[in-house]
Amino acid sequence: MSADLEGFNDFAAARGAQLFRMAYLLAGDRHGAEDLTQTTLGKLYAAWSKVSRADNPVAYSRTVMVRTYVDSQRKIRLERPTSEVPDGGRYGEDTALRLTLFAALAELSGRDRAIVVLRYWEDHSVEDTANILGVSPGAVRTRSQRALLKLRARLGTDLSELSGR
Repeated sequence: MSADLEGFNDFAAARGAQLFRMAYLLAGDRHGAEDLTQTTLGKLYAAWSKVSRADNPVAYSRTVMVRTYVDSQRKIRLERPTSEVPDGGRYGEDTALRLTLFAALAELSGRDRAIVVLRYWEDHSVEDTANILGVSPGAVRTRSQRALLKLRARLGTDLSELSGR
Protein backbone atom coordinates (compact mmCIF):
# COMPACT_ATOMS: atom_id res chain seq x y z
CA MET A 1 0.00 0.00 0.00
CA SER A 2 1.40 3.39 -0.90
CA ALA A 3 2.19 6.01 1.72
CA ASP A 4 -0.51 8.30 0.29
CA LEU A 5 -3.17 5.62 0.60
CA GLU A 6 -2.06 4.76 4.13
CA GLY A 7 -2.19 8.44 5.08
CA PHE A 8 -5.72 8.73 3.71
CA ASN A 9 -6.83 5.53 5.48
CA ASP A 10 -5.42 6.82 8.77
CA PHE A 11 -7.17 10.17 8.31
CA ALA A 12 -10.50 8.55 7.39
CA ALA A 13 -10.32 6.19 10.37
CA ALA A 14 -9.44 8.98 12.79
CA ARG A 15 -11.90 11.61 11.52
CA GLY A 16 -14.71 9.57 9.93
CA ALA A 17 -17.01 9.67 12.97
CA GLN A 18 -16.50 13.41 13.40
CA LEU A 19 -17.29 14.00 9.72
CA PHE A 20 -20.41 11.82 10.01
CA ARG A 21 -21.69 13.80 13.02
CA MET A 22 -21.27 17.04 11.14
CA ALA A 23 -22.93 15.53 8.06
CA TYR A 24 -25.86 14.38 10.19
CA LEU A 25 -26.38 17.90 11.50
CA LEU A 26 -26.27 19.28 7.98
CA ALA A 27 -28.35 16.63 6.22
CA GLY A 28 -30.83 16.00 9.00
CA ASP A 29 -31.11 12.24 8.48
CA ARG A 30 -28.86 9.22 8.69
CA HIS A 31 -28.97 8.25 5.02
CA GLY A 32 -28.25 11.76 3.79
CA ALA A 33 -25.40 12.00 6.30
CA GLU A 34 -23.92 8.71 5.07
CA ASP A 35 -24.09 9.93 1.47
CA LEU A 36 -22.56 13.30 2.36
CA THR A 37 -19.77 11.68 4.37
CA GLN A 38 -19.01 9.21 1.58
CA THR A 39 -18.99 11.94 -1.08
CA THR A 40 -16.70 14.07 1.08
CA LEU A 41 -14.29 11.20 1.69
CA GLY A 42 -14.32 10.43 -2.04
CA LYS A 43 -13.39 14.01 -2.88
CA LEU A 44 -10.69 14.01 -0.21
CA TYR A 45 -9.26 10.74 -1.55
CA ALA A 46 -9.18 12.09 -5.10
CA ALA A 47 -7.22 15.14 -3.93
CA TRP A 48 -5.31 13.47 -1.09
CA SER A 49 -1.87 14.59 -2.30
CA LYS A 50 -3.08 18.20 -2.02
CA VAL A 51 -5.04 17.62 1.22
CA SER A 52 -2.12 15.94 2.97
CA ARG A 53 0.06 18.98 2.25
CA ALA A 54 -2.53 21.42 3.66
CA ASP A 55 -1.81 23.17 6.95
CA ASN A 56 -4.96 21.72 8.49
CA PRO A 57 -6.45 18.67 6.73
CA VAL A 58 -9.36 18.57 9.22
CA ALA A 59 -10.40 22.11 8.33
CA TYR A 60 -9.96 21.26 4.66
CA SER A 61 -12.28 18.27 5.07
CA ARG A 62 -14.93 20.41 6.80
CA THR A 63 -14.77 22.93 3.99
CA VAL A 64 -15.19 20.18 1.39
CA MET A 65 -18.17 18.77 3.31
CA VAL A 66 -19.97 22.07 3.77
CA ARG A 67 -19.44 23.12 0.16
CA THR A 68 -20.63 19.71 -1.05
CA TYR A 69 -23.73 20.05 1.12
CA VAL A 70 -24.50 23.61 -0.02
CA ASP A 71 -24.01 22.59 -3.67
CA SER A 72 -26.40 19.67 -3.22
CA GLN A 73 -29.04 22.01 -1.77
CA ARG A 74 -28.93 24.18 -4.88
CA LYS A 75 -30.04 21.32 -7.08
CA ILE A 76 -33.68 20.40 -7.44
CA ARG A 77 -34.31 17.41 -5.23
CA LEU A 78 -37.08 14.94 -5.83
CA GLU A 79 -36.60 13.25 -2.47
CA ARG A 80 -37.68 14.92 0.74
CA PRO A 81 -36.74 13.94 4.28
CA THR A 82 -39.54 12.40 6.28
CA SER A 83 -40.55 13.11 9.84
CA GLU A 84 -39.49 9.62 10.96
CA VAL A 85 -36.84 9.24 13.66
CA PRO A 86 -33.48 8.27 12.14
CA ASP A 87 -32.62 4.61 12.70
CA GLY A 88 -29.73 3.33 14.75
CA GLY A 89 -28.93 6.48 16.73
CA ARG A 90 -28.09 6.70 20.40
CA TYR A 91 -30.13 9.25 22.27
CA GLY A 92 -29.89 10.53 25.79
CA GLU A 93 -32.61 11.92 27.98
CA ASP A 94 -33.12 14.90 25.69
CA THR A 95 -34.59 12.94 22.76
CA ALA A 96 -37.63 15.21 22.43
CA LEU A 97 -35.44 18.30 22.44
CA ARG A 98 -33.08 16.85 19.83
CA LEU A 99 -35.92 15.89 17.53
CA THR A 100 -37.46 19.33 17.90
CA LEU A 101 -34.13 20.98 17.09
CA PHE A 102 -33.54 18.72 14.06
CA ALA A 103 -37.03 19.49 12.75
CA ALA A 104 -36.45 23.22 13.17
CA LEU A 105 -33.05 23.00 11.45
CA ALA A 106 -34.68 21.17 8.54
CA GLU A 107 -36.88 24.22 7.93
CA LEU A 108 -33.87 26.48 7.32
CA SER A 109 -32.35 26.91 3.86
CA GLY A 110 -29.23 24.89 3.14
CA ARG A 111 -26.83 27.79 3.54
CA ASP A 112 -28.52 29.03 6.74
CA ARG A 113 -28.39 25.52 8.19
CA ALA A 114 -24.71 25.25 7.30
CA ILE A 115 -24.01 28.57 9.02
CA VAL A 116 -25.88 27.56 12.18
CA VAL A 117 -24.13 24.17 12.32
CA LEU A 118 -20.68 25.66 11.78
CA ARG A 119 -21.15 28.59 14.16
CA TYR A 120 -23.08 26.99 17.01
CA TRP A 121 -22.51 23.23 16.85
CA GLU A 122 -18.97 23.18 15.52
CA ASP A 123 -18.13 26.45 17.37
CA HIS A 124 -16.30 28.12 14.48
CA SER A 125 -15.65 31.84 14.44
CA VAL A 126 -17.44 34.13 12.00
CA GLU A 127 -14.26 34.39 9.96
CA ASP A 128 -13.71 30.61 9.82
CA THR A 129 -17.32 30.06 8.82
CA ALA A 130 -17.00 32.70 6.10
CA ASN A 131 -13.83 31.03 4.77
CA ILE A 132 -15.42 27.58 4.74
CA LEU A 133 -18.51 28.80 2.91
CA GLY A 134 -16.69 31.24 0.65
CA VAL A 135 -18.75 34.26 1.74
CA SER A 136 -17.99 37.49 3.58
CA PRO A 137 -18.01 37.66 7.40
CA GLY A 138 -20.85 40.19 7.14
CA ALA A 139 -22.94 37.66 5.23
CA VAL A 140 -22.30 35.09 7.97
CA ARG A 141 -23.36 37.54 10.68
CA THR A 142 -26.50 38.60 8.81
CA ARG A 143 -27.57 35.10 7.83
CA SER A 144 -26.85 33.64 11.26
CA GLN A 145 -28.91 36.40 12.89
CA ARG A 146 -31.82 35.76 10.51
CA ALA A 147 -31.54 32.00 10.93
CA LEU A 148 -31.56 32.32 14.73
CA LEU A 149 -34.64 34.55 14.53
CA LYS A 150 -36.38 31.88 12.44
CA LEU A 151 -35.37 29.19 14.93
CA ARG A 152 -36.58 31.28 17.88
CA ALA A 153 -39.89 31.95 16.12
CA ARG A 154 -40.27 28.21 15.49
CA LEU A 155 -38.99 26.99 18.86
CA GLY A 156 -39.77 29.78 21.30
CA THR A 157 -37.40 30.61 24.13
CA ASP A 158 -38.57 28.39 27.00
CA LEU A 159 -36.31 25.34 27.29
CA SER A 160 -38.71 23.46 29.56
CA GLU A 161 -41.44 23.87 26.94
CA LEU A 162 -39.14 22.53 24.22
CA SER A 163 -38.02 19.48 26.16
CA GLY A 164 -41.45 18.65 27.49
CA ARG A 165 -40.37 18.91 31.14
